Amino acid sequence: MREYRNKSDVQKKSYYNDRFFVSPTQETFDVDSDTIFAKDLAILENVSKIEKAYICHTHLVLEINKNEITNLLKELKNLEYNMLIELSCIDYLAQKNSFEVFYELLSTQKRKRVRVKTTILKDENIESVTKLFKSANWSEREAYDMFGVKFINHPNLKRLLMPDDWYDHPLKKSYPLQGDEAAAWYEVDKIFGKNARDIIGPEIRDSASIDRYDTTRFARLGHEVPFGFEETTQNTDIKYQEDNQKLVTKLDPNKTKTLEKRK
Repeated sequence: MREYRNKSDVQKKSYYNDRFFVSPTQETFDVDSDTIFAKDLAILENVSKIEKAYICHTHLVLEINKNEITNLLKELKNLEYNMLIELSCIDYLAQKNSFEVFYELLSTQKRKRVRVKTTILKDENIESVTKLFKSANWSEREAYDMFGVKFINHPNLKRLLMPDDWYDHPLKKSYPLQGDEAAAWYEVDKIFGKNARDIIGPEIRDSASIDRYDTTRFARLGHEVPFGFEETTQNTDIKYQEDNQKLVTKLDPNKTKTLEKRK
């Protein structure tokens, strides 16, 4: 089993540091610069308390308290923003101990988009909006599955992509890119039992890994072996590129070097 490493501060560790890099920010505009958004905002302010409102990348962005989400989305639907095209989360646990939950709405009549943003703490819940938008059903289940955010009064809040007994939530920034120890042994334990760990070994979860002797022969290099036939060994010239390439220097396989492990 791989050595366990503490992942509580993984979000603070940068894979690449550039002291001259300046993070780009999108320009924001006042809501009054768009007559349609200005009119809609005046109506919305009578229904819900809006903490911040601005236009960014042609979207009207509204930041509100999580308790206002149902009333605001209901009024937006009345204002012809009748399509919920996206609902998801952003993990800010390391910086703020919270998630940002956002809702993207589209009005086909007005040809306008509105993004509603709210913040919930790590252990807080938020009201489901499935009664207002049917499309929120799977989106909320996915947010629960990938981030662990719970939506109150959802009709069937269960995992959507991962197995029901999967450990942790894969889109949290503290979750390892290739899965944790539980993920490495999940299929072995499920299919063969924990007693077979020493015989089979952990699952290879590196997406770039190539097994030359793959069972279905998908990864054979140099020549193909039909499925069901015995493995054969033959010296076949491996071609890395087409023959009639005049602009690219032809690669000589004899001059290549195979790394024993990644840097």
